[in-house]
Amino acid sequence: MAKVETSIDVDVPVRVAYDQWTQFEEFPKFMEGVESVTQLDDTHLRWVAEVGGKQQEWTAEIVQQIPDDRIEWRGTSGVNQDGIVTFEPLGEDRTRVRVSFDYEPEGMVESLGSAIGQDERRVKGDLERFKEFVESRGAPTGAWRGTVHEGEQR
Repeated sequence: MAKVETSIDVDVPVRVAYDQWTQFEEFPKFMEGVESVTQLDDTHLRWVAEVGGKQQEWTAEIVQQIPDDRIEWRGTSGVNQDGIVTFEPLGEDRTRVRVSFDYEPEGMVESLGSAIGQDERRVKGDLERFKEFVESRGAPTGAWRGTVHEGEQR
């Protein structure tokens, strides 16, 4: 398994950063290689992205979601990936967004990319584009304030 951990500080309140992150279908606007994310229901997402030079599709399940705090997921088909994004208030108008996930590289290209840190640089670039996206707007494109525990919406 490969692990990616990185973070960025954004100059918006925690609620704005979190609310924007819940708009999964907006991810292609700031995530490199992500062609589409379709929210199937409150806890399931269908991803299409270019990974290691080839198109991949997978589904993920949100297993824990706490407003303004965290979103945790696990892959359910396709890419073997589990992860978490957390939101830490650093004051009234500043938030640290931290992403951590484990995944199983597929094939030599992905394994090599992981070994030389290419995956972490890509995620860092995604976070920098997220920062620019959310700061330039000043408000999220939408919000979902529900709570999920053990894969069940509450």
